Amino acid sequence: MNILLLRPHPGNDRFGLGPFFRVEPLGLEYIGAALRAKGYAVTAADLRFRPGAATWIRRSRPRLVAISCLHALEYERVVELAREIRRASPGAFILVGGHAAAAFPAPLEVPEVDALCLDDGEEIVPLLAEALEKGRALGEVPGLRLRTGEGWVSTPALERQTCLDLVPLPARELVERHRSGYHCLLFKPVWLVETARGCPHRCSFCSVWQLYGRSCRERSIAAVVEDFATAGDAIFVADDLFWHNPARSLELAEALKRRGVFKRWILVQTRTDLICRSADLMAAWRPLAKDFDIFLGLEAATDKGLAGITKDSGVAESVEAVRLARELRYGINGNFLIDPDWEEDDFRDLWEFVARYGLQRAGFTVLTPLPGTDFFREVAPRIARQSWSNFDMHHLLWEPRVGARRFFELYAETWRRSILNTSGEKGIVDWMRQVRPSQIPYIARVLWRTQRMMKPEAYLREYEESRPRTTEPLVDFGGAAWRGGVV
Repeated sequence: MNILLLRPHPGNDRFGLGPFFRVEPLGLEYIGAALRAKGYAVTAADLRFRPGAATWIRRSRPRLVAISCLHALEYERVVELAREIRRASPGAFILVGGHAAAAFPAPLEVPEVDALCLDDGEEIVPLLAEALEKGRALGEVPGLRLRTGEGWVSTPALERQTCLDLVPLPARELVERHRSGYHCLLFKPVWLVETARGCPHRCSFCSVWQLYGRSCRERSIAAVVEDFATAGDAIFVADDLFWHNPARSLELAEALKRRGVFKRWILVQTRTDLICRSADLMAAWRPLAKDFDIFLGLEAATDKGLAGITKDSGVAESVEAVRLARELRYGINGNFLIDPDWEEDDFRDLWEFVARYGLQRAGFTVLTPLPGTDFFREVAPRIARQSWSNFDMHHLLWEPRVGARRFFELYAETWRRSILNTSGEKGIVDWMRQVRPSQIPYIARVLWRTQRMMKPEAYLREYEESRPRTTEPLVDFGGAAWRGGVV
């Protein structure tokens, strides 16, 4: 049986750091590896590159098409893609999975989709393929939402969480034709590696811990070392919380050294309070890459701001983590959340904090209620129906306290204080000096696209064009969840 795995184009990426990050579809590579291990013929297509879906349907003639939906902003694109596939291949079974599909599946419950995957695709997709191939009842396949004649129904959950080591290493060759197009920051090509999945914390704006029940699963040391060794020279570790398990993390660092695995660049994501208690561990990891960057969810410049998002850490940890990481020669990237309910003084507090601690490499996103979070359920009554593409963390979903025009003036000024402002401390020539001559067109194109984030009028135009023209609420949690094409 032929199976086609699709990574859709996310749609609107005119704002934010999207131009700096385009990574391989690691989830599809893992699912592809699991399917191949069962003897299935697998094709994977990344639709952020040419050709389009219709071409891949003609080439692969699939019985099963699986589409990834990683972010809420992709809901509408995924539905459009399912419709295109249905027209091109009426007999294909269409499955949608991925983080957003599992965290909040309602927007994808449409006639063009046959089923939704609500758990680890590496286990569920091969079981679904086998049921389709052998004509078994699909209701026996765990972890699905199925479209039936009586409506959408859920099948039983998996009996236990999938052991990550039951899945072979990712089948990266499925998208190797696009390798040169996968990049992060100044580095390309970049390889994506996962060593663990989940997070035990409880930040109110994050859907990761809620989806996985505050659990954290780890791949074996041997599997991770092999993955690092066979990947390229620039690595982005996909874990939401790197160094979560100190003993295992130290063991992994030593195993990589024994194998002789050293990279040009590594980027990991972790928490400030974890860094504060992990100096020895971080010292052990630092020699593994010439350049080693850490992405920190700094989130707020005040303890009050951090408490409001249930971060369970304070500004003191942020300051100490930055100091310690720099002392060990790590690069610091981070992100702050900009609350639409801020007063002007809140922006000024952030500007002062960024300047005092030299955090110009940080990014700034609008605090957004992602579907599947407690925050989403709390604020949904305040949000009018609108396109899911506005959930990109750079659109306003409700009227800000200072008014839209003033908010975007302050928001653009915040971005102008970042390293991305080529009219600021780091000009375009300084950026060009950091990359190889062959990469100058890439970095020039990316920087040109990001300069609109410094312009309030660009945000205002987008806001006026995309904001809802209705006062109907986003979702009525007292009744049936919304299931259409726009909210």
